[in-house]
Amino acid sequence: MANWDESTGLSIPDDSLLSDEELARCARADTGTPRTPIPTQMVSNGEYMPLPQSENQKRVEARVNALADEASRKLGVSRRSFLTSTGGMAASFLAMNEVFGDFFDINATGLLIPEAYAQAGPPGDLFVFDDQLHMVRGSRFNAAAPLRALAQGPTAGGGSNPVNPQGMKDEHGDTWGVWNRALVGLPNSPENFLITQFIKDVFLDSQVNVGLLSNVPAGVVDLPGARPPRNIQEAQAAEILTSAQTAAARNFVNEVSGSQRMLAHALLYVGKGNLDYIRQQSEELKPDSWKGYNIGTSAKVDNDPMSPMLQWRHDDEAVAYPTFELIQSLYGKVKAQKPGFNNICVHKGLVNSAERRPEIGHPADLPKAAKDWPGLNFITYHACIQPAFFMYDSLAEVRSGKLREGVPDISWTTEYAVLCRDLPNTYAEIGTTWASSVITFPTVAAHILGQLLKFMGPDRVVFGSDAVWYGSPQWQIEALWRFQIPEEMRKRYGYPELTPEVKRKILGLNSAKLYGIKPARNLATQFKPVPKDYALKMTPEFKRLMEVDKPLAEIGADKLDRMRELYAAAGGAPDHMRYGWIRTA
Repeated sequence: MANWDESTGLSIPDDSLLSDEELARCARADTGTPRTPIPTQMVSNGEYMPLPQSENQKRVEARVNALADEASRKLGVSRRSFLTSTGGMAASFLAMNEVFGDFFDINATGLLIPEAYAQAGPPGDLFVFDDQLHMVRGSRFNAAAPLRALAQGPTAGGGSNPVNPQGMKDEHGDTWGVWNRALVGLPNSPENFLITQFIKDVFLDSQVNVGLLSNVPAGVVDLPGARPPRNIQEAQAAEILTSAQTAAARNFVNEVSGSQRMLAHALLYVGKGNLDYIRQQSEELKPDSWKGYNIGTSAKVDNDPMSPMLQWRHDDEAVAYPTFELIQSLYGKVKAQKPGFNNICVHKGLVNSAERRPEIGHPADLPKAAKDWPGLNFITYHACIQPAFFMYDSLAEVRSGKLREGVPDISWTTEYAVLCRDLPNTYAEIGTTWASSVITFPTVAAHILGQLLKFMGPDRVVFGSDAVWYGSPQWQIEALWRFQIPEEMRKRYGYPELTPEVKRKILGLNSAKLYGIKPARNLATQFKPVPKDYALKMTPEFKRLMEVDKPLAEIGADKLDRMRELYAAAGGAPDHMRYGWIRTA
């Protein structure tokens, strides 16, 4: 298994759960894998036998190496130096395009000229509104660790991909690929998900101008079989981030930056028994919009303090509609200060279930609710994709040839887009759906974006990253800006082109309209930077509320920041080192 060097915070492939026979068929990843910017072979941490390199992975690796050899000779630099540069990333994107199709906007000149590589990247004047951000309070960090492991890949530890128990392979031949290569080798520790690291990941290490901090009601992340909460007090004890903490984090970031950098969700606990809590949140916390989960036990249908909360659906006139009526009536009073107060953001999909009940995220409940409440905006998070995080099922559906309205029928996203195409107050949010498909199943990612744009239009698709579950959101911003739907796919299915104008709408301008934000020509003036010493400005009262026990000065001594110090001391160049074991026979 991988051990940690306490002096550096780096993992050391030492002991292993693999047998001697298995180890004889493996090599150490830190000495045996090519240091390509994007991994081209599964790396095991020693707890499971890695799969052999797939044929497609071999082709990508060979092409990256060939491009690197040629370009490094022309530039007069070492091959390793080239692979740590933007040219190395260009070589990786070019190789992936050749093997998997033209999904990424990259020009061969980017191999040699950094300015050419940057030209196709996110421009400096890009307005980015990330409408789904997450962090946790100190007592609940374990709820976030599995999602970070999912994005980090096998170096996070564990025997297999936690959401791919059958070991199905993605388009690159991986059963557990790396979404965010910046996470490879980093410890999966509580500090990753607390407010100090959240602020750095989002506002210092990415192009996010405005972020919407979201939260999760009780009954969503608790273990199966746990008793549903019976009242708001019980629910708050189980939340990974309370509404009060969400609002406090928003207020802190906006105060220290001197501008509106963050917005905050309130929690959508529906039903007559929860109306007082909706009023309380509105009055005390001044939320910018509302976040709910059909699948969560968050509906109080009566005023009996001992009755359990239940799952709910948008079109339930006895349960959801009283809450919608209250929010709409309050909106008239706060509209000038909170233009997005009427935005009803609800998690749908990401469930491994064949059931098609709206209570677990199927979109059948949206048309009636959207028609009955035209003054509310219904923003469906994750664009209602059904499979939980690993999109192999969606790829199988694409390949099956089954069509809906002339396009591959991807559960439940295609049906959602068709159901809502003529409902102007419905919006598709792509958080996690984008992250989990663009790296692993680019064909699925192209179909999802193509279908949302075809049926709902470019003005009703919004970007969310679900950061910091998957690290800083910058990698997702980069991927979306460079991504394109292949021409053959557009012609065959009638998908629109992903033009720069469309990408600007998705990445920020559509959400700006939903929240009454008007980006200025000079974004740097409008959205002032969060100061680097933000942690020193946290008062003891704020730390207690957020359950942050240590100031940044103390947290800086942990392994995570020690690794960043070493990285900076080395000039900030990535070494693309992988730790663990790779299959050689």
